[in-house]
Amino acid sequence: MAATPDIRIAPSTQEWGQAAASSILSVSQQAIQAHGRCLIALSGGSTPKTLYQVLATPEWNARFDWSRMVFLFGDERCTPPDHPESNFRMAQTELFQPLNIRPEQVYCMRGESDDPPAAAREYEATIRRLTNSPAPGVPVLDLVLLGIGDDGHTASLFPGTAALQEDKRIVTVGHAPTGIRSRLTLTLGVLNHAAVVLFLVTGVGKADIVRRILEPKSDEDRSLPAARISSASGRLVWMLDHSAAQQLKKTPSHRGET
Repeated sequence: MAATPDIRIAPSTQEWGQAAASSILSVSQQAIQAHGRCLIALSGGSTPKTLYQVLATPEWNARFDWSRMVFLFGDERCTPPDHPESNFRMAQTELFQPLNIRPEQVYCMRGESDDPPAAAREYEATIRRLTNSPAPGVPVLDLVLLGIGDDGHTASLFPGTAALQEDKRIVTVGHAPTGIRSRLTLTLGVLNHAAVVLFLVTGVGKADIVRRILEPKSDEDRSLPAARISSASGRLVWMLDHSAAQQLKKTPSHRGET
């Protein structure tokens, strides 16, 4: 059965950053206690950048056992790792370098590959090895961070694309309608098997799509990529600021920390 979304609304972006950091700390501590490490898949974009900057502050840095964190990526643009739009580059600049994360703790997608399908297969093999989960089993990641686009895409799963229908691979090639078209992305199967999925959404510009996902009025709304994230075997959390939540009609109940 799909998890009921746990919708959390912070009154400001600053408080949102603190609440998101607290949730990630709680999940990481639970995972480390359970099996000695926390496998987290990172998201790109401006909202995660804000979160990474919070995590890199002395206050939050000191609370985490960073040596037991293992970092994956939910998606990546098919660009070199030093490209301005590379998700890896942003995480490297805002998170890994400030926290002195060791390179062996980071598993990046080879967006620079001239053979994206091969790079997708390689990343799938990496995840399966890390989780000791041979095909056709579905690996379980401890935490997946996701954002949402104005069109309802999440990771690099865009509306109407083949990647959204992929049900055998856990990593595939995605295609964006604009910008850098070719992407590597985790698929719905592995995203929906994560122990915790945490959507990170801020800003008034996302208010309409947040309402469409969380309070759908049509089959079109319900078929949007982000609406198909259900965390069937775990917890699904939406971390919103007041601006992103302003079109929601229902007042979500707050259930404490993740």
